Amino acid sequence: MQQVSVKFDNVQQVQQFVNIIEQFEAHFDLGCGQRVVNAKSILGVFALDLTEPLSLCYSSKDAILIEKIKPFLYRGGEQEIELGIAN
Repeated sequence: MQQVSVKFDNVQQVQQFVNIIEQFEAHFDLGCGQRVVNAKSILGVFALDLTEPLSLCYSSKDAILIEKIKPFLYRGGEQEIELGIAN
């Protein structure tokens, strides 16, 4: 599984994000701590605390995916996000 952090600033960004990942044949989990939802479920995503960065775990190795979700990647201030495999 790959893992990145994402952050949304408004409702439109959540809708755009869900529309993008629905195009991929992969499994996506989104959450923080013990609360994890199917990231392809817009209702599930809205059930999360969207004021904080969220962890996105996904099973795709498609490089196009990262390009498409790049506007939502959380960089934590000045630090660049590290794309890697979750343990």
